Amino acid sequence: MRGSISKFILAASPLALMAHPAFAGPVEDYETLREEVWEATLDASPTLATSIGDRRGDGQLGDMSLESYQDGVNEARAFRIRLDAIDADALPVDLQVDYAVLASSLDDTIAASAHDHTRYILFTNRGGWFSGFASLPYRSPFFTLADYESYLGRLESYRGVNNQGIARSRQAIALGMTQPCEPMQGFEGRIEQQIVDDYTASPFWQPFAGDKPGSISDDQWAQLKSSARALIEGVVIPSYRDFLSFYNEDYAPNCRTGTPGIMATPGGTEYYEYRVRSFTTTDMTPDEVHNLGLSEVARIRAEMVEVASEAGFESREAFIEHLRTDPQYFMTDVDEYVAYVAALAKHIDGFMPQLFGRLPRQPYTVAPIPAPNAPGNTTAYYEPGSLETGAAGIYRINTTELDQRPLWELPALGVHEAVPGHHHQIALQQELDIHPLRANGTFFTAFVEGWGLYSERLGIEMGLYDTPAKQMGRLSYEMWRATRLVVDTGLHSKGWSKERAASYMLDNTALTAANVDAEVNRYMTWPGQALAYKVGELKIRELRGRAEEALGANFDLRTFHDTVLENGSIPLSVLEEHVDRWIAAERERLAAEDSIAALDELDE
Repeated sequence: MRGSISKFILAASPLALMAHPAFAGPVEDYETLREEVWEATLDASPTLATSIGDRRGDGQLGDMSLESYQDGVNEARAFRIRLDAIDADALPVDLQVDYAVLASSLDDTIAASAHDHTRYILFTNRGGWFSGFASLPYRSPFFTLADYESYLGRLESYRGVNNQGIARSRQAIALGMTQPCEPMQGFEGRIEQQIVDDYTASPFWQPFAGDKPGSISDDQWAQLKSSARALIEGVVIPSYRDFLSFYNEDYAPNCRTGTPGIMATPGGTEYYEYRVRSFTTTDMTPDEVHNLGLSEVARIRAEMVEVASEAGFESREAFIEHLRTDPQYFMTDVDEYVAYVAALAKHIDGFMPQLFGRLPRQPYTVAPIPAPNAPGNTTAYYEPGSLETGAAGIYRINTTELDQRPLWELPALGVHEAVPGHHHQIALQQELDIHPLRANGTFFTAFVEGWGLYSERLGIEMGLYDTPAKQMGRLSYEMWRATRLVVDTGLHSKGWSKERAASYMLDNTALTAANVDAEVNRYMTWPGQALAYKVGELKIRELRGRAEEALGANFDLRTFHDTVLENGSIPLSVLEEHVDRWIAAERERLAAEDSIAALDELDE
């Protein structure tokens, strides 16, 4: 439940029933268990397997049935029992980190299963299984005949997955666990865009629209194209029609009215408390998060007042109104907007060696959010790439409603979504010398999004915010994440209306009305996820301050950043322990160097 990019998946596997090796020690026991968890993860997630070059899942999309979900929970419990039997203190430090990450992931899977919401709420206003499937044409490898055949197999498999998703969503209706009505307005339009009369207009035809690979014969290519057409016309488009009919005829008429928060659903209060713990990887309560948000909003608001004054405006509100309405801050041409964002991203690339000692090999590109997913979506997001499948990371930008997407927000947006934010952290994680379960199979939103927000602050050190407008853009983005703490908890634990939430964000941020509306809709349908950003960022900033104080003039920013990222995505408590160990080791190293230097002076 933690991840927006991927999630830790466990499914039934006979490997869980294997006996322990006789007389094995803690290290052997742990490494055996970890490998079984990884194999079960790959078995359950065919597309994840493909992304790392494992062909076991060719032609498959996975099993979305409720039975498969429960099998995965049962296996997680069995894995956790075995993990408990291993003495973590007897493991070397690197495996202690590994152990803590695995324990946290298993615990979250088990904790999530205590709530029916996890079983039956399968989509938000931004998407679900149907939108994830829509990424298949540009996230799949297309090098060999086997690649194309696997793709066709997945097109054929979609009918079953779609039916499973619909079946579980019907149960959500029966239990009163549908999404609130307000944020779902226009949702059917996203589904309709996948339903086309001409199969060549479908995005699923794109892998066949160009030239064939040289390794595929003309006859094979003709057969592949014939099969693709048959599957798009006979399986994919009809499946989207089935989902559209289900949504319009059954789901939408039963969406929730009244209080939009998850607290209004059966067991919703307890479920939200779980979501807060899960997404922040802390023991914070909704009230504690709410109060933290109020404190951060007050602090950032004071900084915004100072910037407005420096810009020559009488008030923060007057400057924000100027930023929201002056045409100089907006573009009207989509191609020019994309080119501007791409040029800024390349400019930011030039600062990376100053901030990090280790850079990932995988590149990234800038591209618009696909048309079916763009309306009502957020301003931008990141899609991970894969060296194995030949896919670069993608910094996706929303090119709809450009009159609501000011240029002054782009520096902060770029450093968050691309580098040194999501692309750097996620691409690097895929290449780290850690077990593939950690490199590819675990995701902690507080770490990933906390790093993204921390990266926005690094823009100060890059000199990106060189005008009052750009400074206010960064502060508005930080305020955006601070208001999330207030708004998300307000909606889901205090009974706020959408109007109250939107008004609070409009009053405190410089975000445009369209962006605020999209964001509040997102929070209403995705409880708790928005809390991770600020909580994670504040922890990373706290650890940096601790290191700077402890190491003084010997503090090295590049080494600190490499230390934060060298374990990949981890819970905040594990990160804190790791950084504290690094600080202690650095102090010991410096003390030893001082002792040697003192002895050298005596010798002289």
